[in-house]
Amino acid sequence: MDNLDNLMQGFADVVAPMNLLLALIGVVIGTAVGVLPGIGPAMTVALLLPVTYGMEPVQAFIIFAGIFYGGMYGGSTTSILLNTPGESSSVVTAIEGNKMAKSGRAAQALATAAIGSFVAGTIGTLLLVLVTPFVVDFAVGLGAPDYFALMLLSFIAVTSVLGASRIRGLISLLLGLTIGLVGIDAVSGQQRLTLGIPQLADGIDVVVVAVGIFAVGEAMWVAAHLRRRPAEIIPVGTPWMGRKDFKRSWKPWLRGTALGFPFGALPAGGAEIPTFLSYATEKRLTRHPEEFGKGAIEGVAGPEAANNASAAGTLVPMLAIGLPTNATAAVMLAAFQSYGIQPGPLLFEREASLVWVLIASLFIGNLLLLLLNLPLAPAWAKLLRIPRPYLYAGILFFASMGAYAVNAQPLDLFLLLFLGLLGFGMRRFGLPVLPLIVGVILGPRAELQGRRSLQLSGGELSGLVGGPVSYAVYTTIVLVLVWPLVRRFLVRPLRERSA
Repeated sequence: MDNLDNLMQGFADVVAPMNLLLALIGVVIGTAVGVLPGIGPAMTVALLLPVTYGMEPVQAFIIFAGIFYGGMYGGSTTSILLNTPGESSSVVTAIEGNKMAKSGRAAQALATAAIGSFVAGTIGTLLLVLVTPFVVDFAVGLGAPDYFALMLLSFIAVTSVLGASRIRGLISLLLGLTIGLVGIDAVSGQQRLTLGIPQLADGIDVVVVAVGIFAVGEAMWVAAHLRRRPAEIIPVGTPWMGRKDFKRSWKPWLRGTALGFPFGALPAGGAEIPTFLSYATEKRLTRHPEEFGKGAIEGVAGPEAANNASAAGTLVPMLAIGLPTNATAAVMLAAFQSYGIQPGPLLFEREASLVWVLIASLFIGNLLLLLLNLPLAPAWAKLLRIPRPYLYAGILFFASMGAYAVNAQPLDLFLLLFLGLLGFGMRRFGLPVLPLIVGVILGPRAELQGRRSLQLSGGELSGLVGGPVSYAVYTTIVLVLVWPLVRRFLVRPLRERSA
């Protein structure tokens, strides 16, 4: 009951006229930027993160919640109209959504994506309210060895489970850990990797890293592969759904939500797995199997709901433990840190009002998103006609302004360029971006918890193993690492023999 009272207080703070205006601005900006081709939710949040600088934390997170859900919805528009997913979790939406658009049903595809996003976002945020306090109570009892084990599991997950290549994921993680080492050692007071530059003594700001890797790196990559021929934009009427479309969509919305939220809350989850599972489930359960591959509305409704429910699920470990499970959550964690706020078990005690305002803002932003995007979908589609050179020149301009606004130091602009080139190189050689961001954010914290554990045990490695939680986590890590070998040398030969 206390949680509901806190949520009601959060709503009371959000519904002030100025705060509602900020929520509306966040939704509009987030959707407008998220709609642009090649820009996913993580890049949207990273690019617009500097917009909240100078605001009070409560107002900043109100507008940030709108940006978060707006960016999530914007990606579905490009997937449906351009067949250009902003991130891997939107790939499944493009499979059937673009086929629907090409067959003259773009309005229905956008409508089921918008309403599915609303349903999944609302249920997911409600589950966030109900589940997070229990996770907080669990996290309060964790010690330094347990936190170190959980962070190690996050490192293994982003390199082994979420990536196509373990080697590439590991290289990306090591790059992130190296960037995270820049600055002053918290224990010895010695400078590390600062190259004698005084401005690097405090480390490289996570916002500069996120904007450089996502925004600048993506802009360079697209510019290097710029096509002179403009992309084909499919005409869009006002999104609407008939009775038959609703009848075929409401069950996929609920099933997608049920699949997406748990995977988002898991350290090794993410949105890719539940969206593919949702698509496979709808393909098996549908009464219209002949439409799959040609534009089945269930193939848009289910995966899009799973994607948005997963996004709400990622906030559970991010708020309760301080562990980001995808790139968007990692950038949101950077937003907290930019205000000197550290997510974790004590967040609900030290910054309770801010947390509940953020959660209430997610509800409000989700509702505003639905009310705006159904009538404004044709306007968002027109944004896709912006010539790519002008589009990415604008992105570079705002990215530079945002990076400079962090510390007002010219050095940050040089760092932004360097990180942009690094992001371009990662895309060139197929290195995933998420492990780098997770390494930058969690690397220093994992080092702190690991060294604290060793100090408490007098330097014994056994100090890295605490209670049952750390045992369970290390067992999970071993299974994750060993399973590919078992599958390759035992399971596959047995299948070949049986065949």
